Order: sequence, then structure tokens, then C-alpha cells
Amino acid sequence: MSKLADWDDTIVALATPPGIGAIGVIRLSGKKAITIADDLFPSKDLSQQLSHTLHVGFLKDRTTVLDEAVVSIFKGPKSYTGEDVIEISCHGSPFIHQRIIEACIKRGARLAKPGEFTQRAFLNGKLDLAQAEAVADLIASNTAASHKTALHTIRGGFSARLKELRERLIRFSALIELELDFSQEDVEFADRTQFYELINEIQLTVSQLITSFGLGNVIKNGVSVAIIGKPNAGKSTLLNVLLNEDRAIVSEIPGTTRDTIEEVINIDGILFRLIDTAGIRQHSGDVIETAGMSRSLDKMKNADLVLFLFDVNDKKDEVRSMRSDIQKQNVNFLLVGNKIDQMGEQEAQHKFGEEDKIVFISAKLGLHTELLKVRMADTVLRGQVQTENTIITNARHYHALKEVEKSLADIKTGMDNKLPGDLLALDIRRCLYYLGEITGEVTNDDTLDYIFSKFCIGK
Repeated sequence: MSKLADWDDTIVALATPPGIGAIGVIRLSGKKAITIADDLFPSKDLSQQLSHTLHVGFLKDRTTVLDEAVVSIFKGPKSYTGEDVIEISCHGSPFIHQRIIEACIKRGARLAKPGEFTQRAFLNGKLDLAQAEAVADLIASNTAASHKTALHTIRGGFSARLKELRERLIRFSALIELELDFSQEDVEFADRTQFYELINEIQLTVSQLITSFGLGNVIKNGVSVAIIGKPNAGKSTLLNVLLNEDRAIVSEIPGTTRDTIEEVINIDGILFRLIDTAGIRQHSGDVIETAGMSRSLDKMKNADLVLFLFDVNDKKDEVRSMRSDIQKQNVNFLLVGNKIDQMGEQEAQHKFGEEDKIVFISAKLGLHTELLKVRMADTVLRGQVQTENTIITNARHYHALKEVEKSLADIKTGMDNKLPGDLLALDIRRCLYYLGEITGEVTNDDTLDYIFSKFCIGK
């Protein structure tokens, strides 16, 4: 993208998804936005109209009628970007969109780059960097949980807390650096007890945010669930009943599933990526089946949750042995006893009663599969999504917070060892740098280019 100092031109882009639809919205932002739109809209003098008003009429490129449209005016600084913004709502034909954009470019606009509208909003102080990144997360949200966390960040809940702590740390930093000017007089302007309390408070906040990233990653990317078990335990049947469709081939022949099959379901606002694996058994002479079992084991090791499906008619010792093997992998897992339609739920509970984490189901009849979904969500999420606390979903924020955590530890160590103010000041500056990097008080062109290049063109 262009350097920050060069951003005084006008950009244009399609703000709605490309393709045929009822309506398409073309957005202009910059000094010439109103002038360009006015030249295409002979019905009214747009330069004389009030901000936040709508105007209906024909768009014309000289004598050629382009479309009948609604033109929205948002005058800076009270606009999304902080500049003059025009939004043209026209009919949803890609041909019409292209002609209007070309007409704007002929009059001095240029095609916007990915995320450039939101980047201008950040540069003009309409959003901080964390809020700007949350715009992309909100656009990409496909579950209630991902929508909720992105919206919370856009509203400034995350940024406000970090800014408050950063400002308090800056005040202490200024006092400590002031002490350097009076080093010969051995005076302390910064109350060390209050400074300790502030460092502890920041550490607690940062620790909570870092811990939340595990949940945030689940919210953003979903939960990978490996369904494993012996051949003919009912894995493919379970996948089909959870999806409510015949996605996997079901057969009485052992080894029918040769490779992993992946599908997605939504449970309590979280995406669960279900992986139906090849059955795991000790010996198989089929080369393809053996390769499938190897992939199953790999999927199990990398999964966020493992559903170990067994036939309630299996021997208790076999189930216990398989459970022991899963425990050695150090993964979240649930034991799922299938085929209670054959044995009966009470008899199965009596047989395996002392084993915990067992959900008894009949995949064939769909018995207790809704209970299984509840247990899956509880095992991974533990109710955390329902809280109003800030949840970190952005890897850049996570890595910056880890650096803040290191800096805070160094500050405390320095204070414990009675280090002089100039050495403490270095660690404080490093802490302030990484706090500011999250919200954009500290940034550079390369960082901004990378962040906003991941946005869609019209945003």
C-alpha cells in the first residue's frame, strides 16, 4: 500500500460481494468523493446536500445512462473512514458495477486496495488497530460465538482496558525517568508500593487474556473432533446422524472407511469439524486399510477432542485398554458406548459403570446423540463462551501479550533486585511498546500493510 503521508487521494471499490444480486453498493472515500459522484448524478447538486442523506436518481456518464441508483452522502469526519464518503446503491449486475467504477476512475478515483477503507478509518482515528482487525473477524464470523467476540472487540472493550493500563504505566514511567535527573540526590518520585500493585494488576489482566487465546482459537477456527474406534463400531453411522445426512458409507464389512472424512456441524455457536476415521485394529493385510489406520492415529494426536466409539458388546478389558492408549496421547476425549439398542442402556451402564466420561448412545436409532453434542461442547468449552470477558482470537495480539508478560516479569525482577531507574525504564519502555503495538499507538507501514492486506477489497 501507499505510505501514510501519501493518502490524500480518492478510492473506489465494490463494497458488496461480486456477482449477480438484487443490490450492489459502490463506495467512494476521499477529497473528491462528492465531486466525482456529483458529476455522475445530474439530478441534484450533491455538494449542497446535507451529510447522512439519501438521493434517488439516474447515474450518467456524460450522455450514457448507467443506472437508476440511491446515492448516500457521509461527510467527514462523521463517516466510516473519517473522510467524505459516497455510497452508490445500484442494481446488482456485475456489468453495471464495472461501468460505474470505471466512470469514477475516469474522474480521478483509483481502485481501492484490500482493507484500504478500514485502514483509513484507523489512520483518521475512527478505530484503533485492534478494533480495525475485529472488523475483518466480524465479516468472517460464521457462528454466534465468533460474532459475539468480534463485536465485543469492535465496541472497544478489549482496547479500553489495555489503553487504561498503558496510560497508568506511562505515568509511572515518567516519574521513574524523572528520578534520573536527580540521581545524585537519591530521591524517589514513583511510589514503589503503588508501582508493584500496578504491575500485579497488569500481569493479572495479561495472564487472563493469554489464557483466553486457547478458547479464542476454538471460536475462530472451530474444534477438530476425531471419531475413532475399532472397525464396525458405528463411526460412520454416528457421523451421519450428527450431520443428519448420509455423508459416509455404512456397511457391515470391516474396513469400509479407508480414509478420513471431514464435515462441519454447529453446536452452541461453535463449529465442530468431525473427522470420521478408518477403524483401528491390531492387524490388517490390506495395504490401503493400513494406510487409513495410520492417518486415523495422526488425526487423533492432532485433534482438539477425540470421540472413542466402542460397541457395548465389546469386552470390558478391550475398552479399558483402548482408553488407556488414548490417555497416553494427552488429548481431550469422550468415551461413547454405541449400540445400546442391542444390549440396553441399563445393562451397558452396569457393565461399564465405573468408567467415567461415557455417553451411551444408539447411532443407528439416534438415541442420546443430542446429549452427546452437549457433552462435546462442555468438554471443550466448559461454559466459557457465555461469559462477557474479552477473548483473544488474534494471533498477533497473543504474541504481543506474551512479550508484555516477559517485560512485566523483568520489571518485577528488577524492582526486587533494587535495580537503578535507568535499567527499570528500559523494561518499562519495552512493555509499553508491545501494549501500544496491539492497539496501534505503536506501528509502522509494513505492519499495517500486512494486517489490512487480509481484508476484502471494499472494506
